[in-house]
Amino acid sequence: MAQRPRDRLVVATTNPGKLEELRALLAGLPLEVRSVAEVLSDPPVVIEDGACFADNAVKKARAVAEATLMLSLADDSGLEVDLLEGRPGVRSARFAHERASDAENNAALLAALDAAHTSSGDSVAEGFGAEELRARFRCVLALVDPFTGAGEPRVVEGLCEGSITRTPRGSGGFGYDALFVVRGTGKTLAELDPETKNRVSHRGAAFAALLPLLEQVLGARAEQLARLS
Repeated sequence: MAQRPRDRLVVATTNPGKLEELRALLAGLPLEVRSVAEVLSDPPVVIEDGACFADNAVKKARAVAEATLMLSLADDSGLEVDLLEGRPGVRSARFAHERASDAENNAALLAALDAAHTSSGDSVAEGFGAEELRARFRCVLALVDPFTGAGEPRVVEGLCEGSITRTPRGSGGFGYDALFVVRGTGKTLAELDPETKNRVSHRGAAFAALLPLLEQVLGARAEQLARLS
């Protein structure tokens, strides 16, 4: 039997890499997972001008939930490098410029590291120490259900600690994955198989925090349906 529309979850992203990972994480739940492009022919344009990841995630989830009247999940995530005082941060997808490709953003990141290292008085040729290149990926997930919890967003966060390598490694993933070495693995995110990546990544950690909240929402929806039937 086909699932009812109320069992659908709309993922509020146009990033194919994020969508693929979120689909995999959601695969074990009784949900029909759709991208916003699959549900709306003219998806809302959301200006991601928030001061932090949570601001942007909530903004996207609310916009899609209001446009679709469906359970909506949004992700906002990015890379924070200690030497760059937390940059690229919320501008990770637009670090080089507003319509930057992954390659352009990776080049901009390495250039920024060179500039920061040079300004410290050291030669770039001397290389970087592991402590200088400490970094983390941060992911915030926002879940908005128009029919439970007064439509208020449920927000969770996940981190993946590691460091930056100046030599890209691996062919998987997207964004800065090939430059980010996951702490304790010796491998970049781009070198990990999808299952392992989802287990150790910032998005996987955020989803683990979201899962009990999502199960509560699904339970509340089932109770509402039972009362109406």
